[in-house]
Amino acid sequence: MAELSEALLSVLPSIRVPKAGDRVHKDECAFSFDTPESDGGLYICMNTFLGFGKQYVDKHYEKTGQRVYLHLKRTRKLKEEDANSSAGDPPRKKPTRLAIGVEGGFDIPEEKYEYDEHVKIVILPEYLDIPRDGLEGLPDMVKDRVSSAIEAILTADSASRKQEVQAWDGEVRRVSRHAFSLQQLPNGVRIPPCGWKCTKCDMRENLWLNMTDGSISCGRRYFDGSGGNNHAVEHYRETGYPLAVKLGTITPDGADVYSYDEDDMVLDPNLAEHLSHFGIDMLKMQKTDKTMTELEIDMNQRIGEWELIQESGVQLKPLYGPGYTGIRNLGNSCYLNSVVQVLFSIPDFQRKYVDKLEKIFRNAPTDPTQDFSTQVSKLGHGLLSGEYSKPASSDGEQQPDQKGIQDGIAPRMFKSLVGKGHPEFSTNRQQDAQEFFLHFINMVERNCRSSENPNEVFRFLVEEKLKCLATEKVKYTQRVDYIMQLPVPMEAALNKGLEAYGAPEQVDDFWSTALQAKSVALKTTRFASFPDYLVIQIKKFTFGLDWVPKKLDVSIEMPEELDISALRGTGLQPDEEEMPDIAPPLVTPDEPKGSLGFYGNEDDDSFCSPHFSSPTSPMLDESVITQLVEMGFPMDACRKAVYYTGNSGVEAAMNWVMSHMDDPDFANPLVLPGSSGPGSTIACPDPPPEDSVDTIISMGFSRDQAMKALRATNNNLERAVDWIFSHIDDLDAEAAMDISEGRSAAESISESVPVGPKVRDGPGKYQLFAFISHMGTSTMCGHYVCHIKKNGRWVIYNDQKVCASEKPPKDLGYIYFYQRIPS
Repeated sequence: MAELSEALLSVLPSIRVPKAGDRVHKDECAFSFDTPESDGGLYICMNTFLGFGKQYVDKHYEKTGQRVYLHLKRTRKLKEEDANSSAGDPPRKKPTRLAIGVEGGFDIPEEKYEYDEHVKIVILPEYLDIPRDGLEGLPDMVKDRVSSAIEAILTADSASRKQEVQAWDGEVRRVSRHAFSLQQLPNGVRIPPCGWKCTKCDMRENLWLNMTDGSISCGRRYFDGSGGNNHAVEHYRETGYPLAVKLGTITPDGADVYSYDEDDMVLDPNLAEHLSHFGIDMLKMQKTDKTMTELEIDMNQRIGEWELIQESGVQLKPLYGPGYTGIRNLGNSCYLNSVVQVLFSIPDFQRKYVDKLEKIFRNAPTDPTQDFSTQVSKLGHGLLSGEYSKPASSDGEQQPDQKGIQDGIAPRMFKSLVGKGHPEFSTNRQQDAQEFFLHFINMVERNCRSSENPNEVFRFLVEEKLKCLATEKVKYTQRVDYIMQLPVPMEAALNKGLEAYGAPEQVDDFWSTALQAKSVALKTTRFASFPDYLVIQIKKFTFGLDWVPKKLDVSIEMPEELDISALRGTGLQPDEEEMPDIAPPLVTPDEPKGSLGFYGNEDDDSFCSPHFSSPTSPMLDESVITQLVEMGFPMDACRKAVYYTGNSGVEAAMNWVMSHMDDPDFANPLVLPGSSGPGSTIACPDPPPEDSVDTIISMGFSRDQAMKALRATNNNLERAVDWIFSHIDDLDAEAAMDISEGRSAAESISESVPVGPKVRDGPGKYQLFAFISHMGTSTMCGHYVCHIKKNGRWVIYNDQKVCASEKPPKDLGYIYFYQRIPS
């Protein structure tokens, strides 16, 4: 006991009690997917509160010198059943609320297990064990400090749990901005308690009462033809009256209220007063129609395509071992699961993150949970090693639909890191797998500036040819892309989609530098290079005229082998003449001066936007800005789109918007070169934290660049990363100037960045090797699974379930991955 007391006293200064803001990683190892339930348990550093599995705790000690750890080991066992439980579980109630874990919503499965927890202190490198109840005999001050630290760690919310949403409510609605100022016409309209009919058609259900003038109109038509005839939304467009209530949903507790102006279901605290204007007494009304939530739940519970895509009607053979590891669904995270399963089936991603795992872990910063390369390597190793590809431990008889379920891995740290700061991927809502694929590709780009980049397998050059019909002269441009988007063809055949991709498209209001005037042009799109892996998205998700997302349920025959050689671009031909390379004027000759958002006259700049200075304030095409704003894009983003495309028309501006939507300053005001604006450097009194500096340096930037980014953002690491990538051209130019002025390359930038994107090229013949499928009515709901061809057979990855596929539904895919056939 004396030896243990002496050892504990020697490490006492390094023992901390977690404070508010400390992240306590007590559920998952920073470098592996070991947990307290793993054979070796989990070691939690009592100084940094990082968690480590048995194989990594020694390495953390060697690297940091931290000696004292709290060891957690949990053993799972079935809960003892109550005597009253012999009758079996009660039948599940049908959900009436679009929510998870709240009254009336979808149930969270009840935990069937309980845990025996064993806690002890371990001191390295001797691995001296001190049981939690073995602190007697120590001085009171020492005992109190150690006991307080243990208790605080055990009771603290773990870092991973803070990221999870235990109860999600899709019905949380905001109060409408029109609720307290709604104008109601004194037209004497009285609404009867029943017997309603649309004023423009014969519909008697899905009816909406406009709360300004009392008109009754039918609702929107759904993509499958059901619903209404759009008369309610048409009435709003004609009148501008914003609020409507769904008749048949009015009860003493409330009703469905929709704001056309805010394009969302809303709350109206004055609903009773607004209804009484038309003679409706809420307290006497009864529900006679389905609420919008009930309609959405019904649509979400369709089973047709779910059974086909998940191959539910077939007894599938479970697969285990390296490359066949399932991933737990962390709450609508199936979009992430499907994408990363495909990516880590590609050798380039394996070489980058799994083969170099030891080097990446060795060079990890002080907090590896916040390091992109570390967490991606950890994920790849977890999927490919086979360590976690084992049947789920079960102490009872498995249900038929549970056979083949694995314990798998739960990538909480990875999901938290890649979603950090993102308005969508940081939530537990369902997301679009294609958007997540591009988001992840973007993060890889950011973190591979000066090292091997696995994204090169997807990267290709697009050649766009614009031909002025008035002069027959042409203009060729190239851009980088990672995914080929194909519209859903009415004939439901891939060749029709490919024809649409390569078909000439007419461009109106094209600024022709050959004419120095607007003209009509034809745009033709071709491949300037063919990637190693061709990613094809079938654009099943679209927006209607009312901007409501819809899914087109179509079956498209996708071939096992694909040849797109005919879509290769040719470049400038000998018989073609290029247009002059002249930038278009900011104000074209046929456009009036003055534009949306800029006021005053030519001689008075007092009303100009504060981010412009006369006399160089640009005059922007008001009609183009108006069209973009009406589509729902921010005003400042629309101004920038028109400015940076030189007033060359709505299509060019729209292309700019779509290409820059993910920019951190997308909606910021336009700041002209040389002027001061929101991006100016902020005075920062405190020196940047070394951990943040190291994190940015690990992305391939110099120390000076990292310091500059942090100072410009008040030492906010997340904003600094966005800042440095939005100023990358200026930083690289500064580095090049420093080198020319005599500074060494090492002092200016960690490694020279090649000019232009690196792309691979080869034959345009491909073979299908994976596809991701979606089940449900829109990207906001449903489920994703993926099928991958491994060792000559198709495998289905459905979260924790990995099985040999019997009937891969290749015609129902959403994103397809084709691999180049070696020539």
